[in-house]
Amino acid sequence: MVSAEDIRQFVVENLMLGNQRPIADTDSFLECGIIDSTSVLELIEYLEERCGFKIQDQEVVPENLDSIQNIVLFLARKAGNMTAAA
Repeated sequence: MVSAEDIRQFVVENLMLGNQRPIADTDSFLECGIIDSTSVLELIEYLEERCGFKIQDQEVVPENLDSIQNIVLFLARKAGNMTAAA
């Protein structure tokens, strides 16, 4: 499972291009200007590689991907659903 710190490190290094401005777990990537359409694709690719599952088009919504906290909760739900389906 990907931790909040793993996600934060990816966001700072790849989406914020190393900008060390503090980012809280609940900060909206959209409102803070951290993410755009291209970086959403980068984030999805990173999460899929790290977690080993596909993020479906209908799951690409702010409720799932707009903050570190949203991502952690989304991944936990998705992992739980995969376990239940197995």
